[in-house]
Amino acid sequence: MKIISPLYRLRAIHLASQGGMLRIRGLTFLAGLACFATGAFAGTLLLVGKTDKASALYEPGEKMVFSVRLEEDGRPVAGKKLVWQRTGDDQKSEKGEAVSGEQPLQIVTACDTPGFVRIVVTAQDEAGQPIQNDKKQTVVFDGGAGVRPEKLESVPAPADFDTYWASQKAELAKTPMKVLEMKPVPETVAGVAAFDIKVACAGGMPVSGYYCKPKDAAPKSAAAVVQFQGYSVVSAGRPDYVARDPKRPAIVLCINVHGIENGREPAYYQNLNATTLKSYAYNNAENARRETAFFNGMTLRLLRALEFIKAQPEWDGKKLTVTGGSQGGLQSLIAAGLDPAVTRCEAFKPWCCDLGGITLSRLRGWRPDYTAALDYFDPVNHAKRIRCETVLTAGLGDYVCPPSGVSVVYNHIRAPKTLDYIQGATHGYTPPKASKYTLSSK
Repeated sequence: MKIISPLYRLRAIHLASQGGMLRIRGLTFLAGLACFATGAFAGTLLLVGKTDKASALYEPGEKMVFSVRLEEDGRPVAGKKLVWQRTGDDQKSEKGEAVSGEQPLQIVTACDTPGFVRIVVTAQDEAGQPIQNDKKQTVVFDGGAGVRPEKLESVPAPADFDTYWASQKAELAKTPMKVLEMKPVPETVAGVAAFDIKVACAGGMPVSGYYCKPKDAAPKSAAAVVQFQGYSVVSAGRPDYVARDPKRPAIVLCINVHGIENGREPAYYQNLNATTLKSYAYNNAENARRETAFFNGMTLRLLRALEFIKAQPEWDGKKLTVTGGSQGGLQSLIAAGLDPAVTRCEAFKPWCCDLGGITLSRLRGWRPDYTAALDYFDPVNHAKRIRCETVLTAGLGDYVCPPSGVSVVYNHIRAPKTLDYIQGATHGYTPPKASKYTLSSK
């Protein structure tokens, strides 16, 4: 690797890669925003990074040039230590350091095989501690570039994938679609009726969420939307604002992933998170079998949620959108793959894509250990069954949900599709004025 740096001689150190593995246990993921950083800065200090190609997509062996400059309110900042590391799906790793100046730090690298390179640059103070800006954010650039992502494939899908899901739908049908509770909740958006609902479901837990609809919606007049949430042990959100949209009145259901109660006091969710739902989906013994994996019950509940929304008299019978980010993106992709009634799928930085990718030497995201049983829930395999318009996003610095996995999902969708690669975006953070490159089937 060739390294170019202004004002300072870089010292490059090769090291054995750990694959960028994130070993997090918790509910909130702000990759690159470390809460322990010190040395607060007065202005809006940012590390602004870009590649020499607007697309950040390259050919095998082609030179990639990353330019990263430390700026305060848009002006260059000199004299701060910059520490960087390069990892990648090619399992190569290198690190070095420089001092910020008028000209950006440049890091030149290449990747010989399809996959992604990750570049992380951190600003440090004189004591070697990460610098914070006025927003209490650690000043980090976490971005990357790809090589022929359209060539990425995952491990083969299970031979009985469709048979298994037919059997699970049959199991779900044994529990009639019955509304157990539909409690009106106080109106917060004028003209929108909202309800806390529970719907009977197979798998031991009900569907639990908030259902909202325009009060004046006539039969067969409204589009339908089902919202899914990120990894958490929390109440479902209230989607009143979506139902109010004057351009597209909609009936909207937002569910929590567990089937637990909504709108409870914080201690209720804190207790579940510390006990029965602690590190849910990460139990290796459960994940050894598809029937006992957390994702199986999750899928039964999302299918039942779709049945509920389609049974409402206000639904126009035509437009059905599933939407969510992270874990919600995972659920949206599974829903679109299993239910042909879905007409639009929105999956933002979707979780657990390409779980078997780590067996193909790709950088690991924050996800359960791979087992063959989890292939039944991998969005990569559901993507092959999606027949509706699908919108995807991927952060080039997101190693909760790596861009390689989202790319494999995109590759397998046979319907109209778009994928936005966002430079410098981690899982919980997108930099201001971030550059974006869009792949599209159109």
